[in-house]
Amino acid sequence: MASLKEIKTRIGSVKNTLKITSAMKMVASAKLHKAQTAIGNKLPYEQKLHRILAGLLQSDELRAALVKELGFGEKGSRAPVVLQDVETDGLPSMPDVKRVALVGFSSNSSLCGSFNANIIKKFNETVAQLLLRGYSKADIDVYAVGRKISEAARKSGFILKEDYSDIADKPSYDRASDLAEVLIDSFAQGEVEQVIFIYSHFASAASQPVVRTNYLPLALNDYSSENGPMDYILEPDPLSLVKDLLPKVLLLKIYTVILDANAAEHAARTLAMQIASDNAQDLISELTLAYNKGRQQEITAEILDLVGGTMA
Repeated sequence: MASLKEIKTRIGSVKNTLKITSAMKMVASAKLHKAQTAIGNKLPYEQKLHRILAGLLQSDELRAALVKELGFGEKGSRAPVVLQDVETDGLPSMPDVKRVALVGFSSNSSLCGSFNANIIKKFNETVAQLLLRGYSKADIDVYAVGRKISEAARKSGFILKEDYSDIADKPSYDRASDLAEVLIDSFAQGEVEQVIFIYSHFASAASQPVVRTNYLPLALNDYSSENGPMDYILEPDPLSLVKDLLPKVLLLKIYTVILDANAAEHAARTLAMQIASDNAQDLISELTLAYNKGRQQEITAEILDLVGGTMA
């Protein structure tokens, strides 16, 4: 059994740890509130733009015009947008899609529970599934948003195309625009034929499921199914409007994903620090009880020694 001095030292050490975890919880909670506000303000705007674009593209005449202007068409025609049913988390196969880009979103630091581990696990599962579908690692381009996924990808044998780890801590619209431009250009030039995102979705403060979704080609079936052709009064003409709206929708989708992943990270860290603080308090209670029992035994032994000496 540990001595009273050792127990007392350990109690002090755990109390110091409790101060740290409590402070980290408060900081993460404050950041979570800010991130929730940001994603709450951005998401309705992004979803509305999606619906407007989907509604406009129900027009057969407009879609015919876009075939000439942007190469727009149906699934399988290397179009940036498809309207029919597409699996949002579906994976391609060789030789239908010859090259794929994976974009992983993680945090730059630890102490957020299983947040990064879950993303890395999903990333490795996705890579394994792609390899089974006929791809090699040379056929997969990897982009990292977050140091943890960057390190995991390198350990898996990938050479990163781009590293945007700075966005993980401080989501930036300008940096999101840079990433969107790189991915869209890569898709438009035929360097990749499908772009897939892997990130944690902020469902609630206690739930951050890992999501795998296709970014390019952009699927609008979820929105087009609930809207018929929209009878808008448009200025300028519909074709010019769609040509201007499409890149905005693609950019806002990336920025929304970054904000979503950032909120999920802070939620995971808040929960992890809460659990750590609760465990520290439980451990302090157990150690205090053990210290009091040990102290009581010492006092009892001293009394017995005094009584024994008096009787002798």
